[in-house]
Amino acid sequence: MVLDCKHVWDQISNYIEGEVPLEMRAAIEAHLAHCRHCAAVLDSTRNILILIADDRTFELPVGYSARLHARVQQELAAAG
Repeated sequence: MVLDCKHVWDQISNYIEGEVPLEMRAAIEAHLAHCRHCAAVLDSTRNILILIADDRTFELPVGYSARLHARVQQELAAAG
């Protein structure tokens, strides 16, 4: 099974949680081994989860959510 970036991004949360079948896990890991961009997405997602689990609270800058969603959509469009 060969995956492209969009497939990896679609499964990144499931991958982190260990909720993908073994074949999919192997395919994701093979992709991550040669795609620095997706490896960075994985690291960033893990970092976000660590921040969310942190008991401290902080406010996001105004417009952050909209910019984040726009960037994700831009990246998905470019990958697909």
